Amino acid sequence: MANKRETHCNNQVDTFAEALATARQMQQNWLTYGVDFVNIYVEDVDGDWLETWGHDEILGNFQLDAIKEFLVSNDSVAVRVRQHLGERSLFDFAVNLDESWRISQANDRLSAVKNLLASEENSVDTDDVRFLDLANSLLVKLADIL
Repeated sequence: MANKRETHCNNQVDTFAEALATARQMQQNWLTYGVDFVNIYVEDVDGDWLETWGHDEILGNFQLDAIKEFLVSNDSVAVRVRQHLGERSLFDFAVNLDESWRISQANDRLSAVKNLLASEENSVDTDDVRFLDLANSLLVKLADIL
């Protein structure tokens, strides 16, 4: 038991030492090259990387892609969801659904999906059997595809 703890601590110390060495190297590059040191660390410094910061999280998200593909499919649950959403943005719903899927507790996830399906504009009875069936069916389908 003591050996495992010592090994774990050694790994943490090694990781910290590497991070510290990297930070020191970056600081040295900054002192040596000035503001141009960014050319060493940013591949496309003159590109639009600042404007597109964070887009990779949405565009490279395979889970979100799977949810979007499902929502536009001819699956009966997807059709019912689209009918229920009406004019609401399917993309925004997919992004929010992706975030809700990360909730670990099943009851909390169901509540989140019900809140997403309920619209601010329309008064939806969240205790209605059809509404609850839609929310549960959507969770089952997401569990199958994700």
